[in-house]
Amino acid sequence: MAWFLLVIAGLLEILWAFSMKQSEGFTRLGATSVTLVAMVLSFGLLSWSMRTLPLGTAYTVWTGIGAVGAFVVGIVFLHEPMSAMRILAATLIIGGLVLMKLSS
Repeated sequence: MAWFLLVIAGLLEILWAFSMKQSEGFTRLGATSVTLVAMVLSFGLLSWSMRTLPLGTAYTVWTGIGAVGAFVVGIVFLHEPMSAMRILAATLIIGGLVLMKLSS
């Protein structure tokens, strides 16, 4: 159950990062509201997953999901640049997440 909650927390991290970008510096009420709700839920689920998962594992996986997810969302929805170096960096993060999961 902790791993499931951690993945949901990571997905919510992607949502709040995207909605924060859409809030234009917290000047748009709808996007700002989504950002704040998603942040609270994401942190709450991360905290809950840390009841049974080690701190280093939970935090690393949570930030990794958020980082790679935000990278993909940026490319797909915001048309951010996609270079070989950025793809390599994201691939290395995913490799680290897999190793972290296997070590737990």
